[in-house]
Amino acid sequence: MSGITFQIDATEGTSRRLRVGLEISGPFTSSTLTLHFPRWVPGSYFLREPIQHMTEFSAEGDNGAHLKSVRHNVDAMKIKLPHGTEKVTVRYRLLADDLSVRANHLDESHLHMMPPFTWFLPTDGIDSTRLNMQHSIEVHAPKAWSPAAQYALQASKNQNGKLSGNTGTTHAFTAPNRDELLDGIIEINAHPIQSWDVDGRTHHLKLWDSGGHPVDEGMLARFKEDMDRVVKEHHALFGVPSWDNYITVIQLTEKARGGLEHLNSQTSMLPRQCLMPGHEDAYRDLVSLFSHEYLHQWNVKRLRPRNFLDYDLQKEGHSDLLWWFEGGTSWLGDMLCVRSGAWSEEDWRKDLMRKMKRHTTRNGMAFESLTESSHDAWIHLYRGHAFSRETQISYYLEGELTIMELDMELRKRSKGLHGVCDLTALLCQKHALECNPTERLGVTHKDIRKALTSMKGGGRLGTMLDEIVNRKAAPDMERVMAYFGLTLEPEHQEKPEQVKSAWMGLNLAAKAGRITISTHMAGSPMRHILTPGDEIIAVNGMRCATTNALETALKGRVDQDVKITYAHEGMLRECTVRLPEAPKHNVKLAGKGNKNWRSYIATRQSE
Repeated sequence: MSGITFQIDATEGTSRRLRVGLEISGPFTSSTLTLHFPRWVPGSYFLREPIQHMTEFSAEGDNGAHLKSVRHNVDAMKIKLPHGTEKVTVRYRLLADDLSVRANHLDESHLHMMPPFTWFLPTDGIDSTRLNMQHSIEVHAPKAWSPAAQYALQASKNQNGKLSGNTGTTHAFTAPNRDELLDGIIEINAHPIQSWDVDGRTHHLKLWDSGGHPVDEGMLARFKEDMDRVVKEHHALFGVPSWDNYITVIQLTEKARGGLEHLNSQTSMLPRQCLMPGHEDAYRDLVSLFSHEYLHQWNVKRLRPRNFLDYDLQKEGHSDLLWWFEGGTSWLGDMLCVRSGAWSEEDWRKDLMRKMKRHTTRNGMAFESLTESSHDAWIHLYRGHAFSRETQISYYLEGELTIMELDMELRKRSKGLHGVCDLTALLCQKHALECNPTERLGVTHKDIRKALTSMKGGGRLGTMLDEIVNRKAAPDMERVMAYFGLTLEPEHQEKPEQVKSAWMGLNLAAKAGRITISTHMAGSPMRHILTPGDEIIAVNGMRCATTNALETALKGRVDQDVKITYAHEGMLRECTVRLPEAPKHNVKLAGKGNKNWRSYIATRQSE
């Protein structure tokens, strides 16, 4: 018995359609071969239906004989096999026009290929153990393109493609099993791959710009230096990985953003300004995203929720621990940025203020706990609506702040000996794949609790852990910062002569001379008057076509009656309300910090 050959042809980029193939040799265990298209991309907790992009399905048997095939349920095909069939060849085309780290995108300049969005998997009709055998992958692409993939490259040969007949280069790879097949993205384009060594481990960087804009060489050199700093800081905490070759794919776009981790690679997509001089906020985001996805090698890919050790790609895999795996990764990924020197202390403070501003304008913490938010990611986080922030939280943001609260308490009780970063490393040593685990693979809440209470200073923190992940309340960030000798204050200090503006508590969208309501902020005085989608037309008779005009109309109107003209479902309406001044949320760090703070942001690379 052998594995399966998976094929793609990317030589017709202007069509936006991939040619896709599978070659499955016998023996077959049934007269029907059933193929299912995966519906879940690990790392993104939302069911998708990539089969919707498939057309022109065909199946052939021995000597090119046509095999009858029919659709089955929402995600499968059934192929009828004559007795004695020795080989089945499947062909189809796949639309690849989704510019996203979680899907396929093909044009005349590149292919970004996600295996779960590309290939059917046989689920009946062959011995199931064959899926965990070595598989072959054949990628046919234009000759000028070179691939970046965590698959093992066996050979590259100039030839006509098996699926299209077009000239090009066929790159032959192998993957040792199903999970590494499905978790091995390919980015192939004309931009040369850059490779170098960090701590004895080979790193590869592959770039692509969606509009063909050239990358600034100075900024690219700066980013590679900061990559090295971040990588070394991760290694100082977890040790240098035993698995070699890590691939970073950076996709530069007009405005799209996202990141997705894989077993030994990542795809990070950001607006191209992140590698343009003078865009420090965007560059800070690039470094943060790289660190976040790099950390996922340990915290998600190897240290997993126990029920994620063997993925079922056809249905949801719920976990109550996404606050740890995503919130914890957000917290620690950024901490390693500042500890490494890739971020300055001021970078970290600016980023915390950005997060605190998001945190303080929502009130979902009173209605949803971290465990609930984690479990319901499939129906909440990825399916948000205009009222989501009122009753739901993000396990990324609130998980990050809550873990910082737990980290502070552990540091306080251990007199600075341990933090949650050490807890993460300990859990990897005990439960993570490829990390020489000493206990059962995968973790539950009980495993995290047990490891925490085993640490010096953590003996009595089990109850706190239980409480903070199940409570429906915001973390006490003032208390957290006090431990570090810091305080939180409003972003802007008031001046005595300052004229205050009345506050509507709305997030607004301004386009083509129209101001529309997107969402309500926590405590908005307009919550029961204006609805998302309504258009604000005038304030006290003054036309408001821009947000600046609206701000002008509200200036000096605190605690006064204000007449608002708006449109609801195409009908003009008016209301008169008395608006307060904006609430003064404490979101900005103040103070130099104490020895606890200096220890908190200090590098470990010299240890």
